[in-house]
Parts: sequence; C-alpha cells; structure tokens
Amino acid sequence: MRIIFFGTPEFAVPSLDTLRRGGHEVAAVVTQPDRPHGRSRSKLVPPPVKVAALAAGLEVLQPDRPVGDLFAATLRHHRADLGVVAAYGHILKPDILSIPARGMINVHASLLPRWRGAAPIQAAILHGDRVTGVSIMQMEAGLDSGPVYLRRTLPIGAEDTADTLTLRLAELGAEGRGENRMRHHLHRMNERMRMAIPLAGPPGSADQAGRFDGGDATRHH
Repeated sequence: MRIIFFGTPEFAVPSLDTLRRGGHEVAAVVTQPDRPHGRSRSKLVPPPVKVAALAAGLEVLQPDRPVGDLFAATLRHHRADLGVVAAYGHILKPDILSIPARGMINVHASLLPRWRGAAPIQAAILHGDRVTGVSIMQMEAGLDSGPVYLRRTLPIGAEDTADTLTLRLAELGAEGRGENRMRHHLHRMNERMRMAIPLAGPPGSADQAGRFDGGDATRHH
C-alpha cells in the first residue's frame, strides 16, 4: 500500500517505522517545520519524525500549514492509497483528507470518544483515569469524530507521567504486544471499514487539560 505519513513528535516515530517494516511504500512524510530551540533561539531543531524520515531516505514535506493549492497538488502527485496521521499537530481540512484514495486514518492516544483533541495523554492523567489506550480511526471533518477501526487498552500506573505514558502508547499504537497492530489493520482495511464502530455518547475534550510539558503531569490514585 502506498502511504503518506503525517506526524511530528517522538510519539509518531514508532508508527512510521512500523509502516516501513511492514512492507508499505511510504511515498512522503509530512511534518511540522524546524523550530528555534535553546536560550538564544538561534538554532533550528528538526522534529523527531523528520530525523527518522531522512535517516530512512524518505521525502519530507514541511509546510507552515497543510493548506493551499500547492500543498494539495504535491499530495496528489504522490498518488497515495492512504494517509496515516500520528500527532501531526495541525487539523487537516476535508479537501486534504480526501486526497488519498482511501482517505486518512489517525493513531489517537486515547480510547475515543474519551479525550478527543490535542492533549489526550495529559487529560487522562490529570482526570485520574486508571486506563487509557490507542484508537485507530477514520478521519473526517469533525475533531476525532470518525468511526473507530481498532482500540487497544493500557493501564495507567501510579507513577506514570505524560512522558512515560507517551512512550508506552507510542509502541502500543505502532505494534502492540506480539502483533504488528498497524500492519494488521492495513491488511484488513476493507473488512474493518465495514465493521467500524461509530463514536457515540458525550465526548471528553483533551483541550481541557491545557498545554504543558508532559513531565509535569503525574498519575495520582
């Protein structure tokens, strides 16, 4: 399967690696631009996904925002079967979501519909959740509102921080334990499209957790 991958932080790197190892053709990787870092903010630091993609010899696209005719034309040029998104950091509009032949799926770090939005890991810890997980879902215009193809759960430990939980969820989203979850999902895409679980019930909003450094959030029982 020919794939365009969207992702930015360390959380997304295992998913990208799994796609490559699974025999899928990653046509291009879309990630956020390099950002200033350090006290003087004079040094531009590439996002982890860019580092991983370049090391693998993949084409990297870094638009300031994933909009506009030029960006859309670039995506169409790659003729992707599917887009895979993992913590990219921008909302993708319907005209972009519709470019791959089979649309786009999202690796989201919560058990949807709980904790939709930008900070689901921090939200789960701050609200005292005892279990979280990863959902792989079809993307649509609404915020994390599409049908879910796959869910995997993970207990939250008493001493878990957002940093430690992020690492565990990244591996769960990419591979799981003893099974390549992403590869399994892609091989059975047509079947799971027929069996997708519509999201129902009141959602949680991960944006309620705010934006802060992951290490500051610790699970308290």
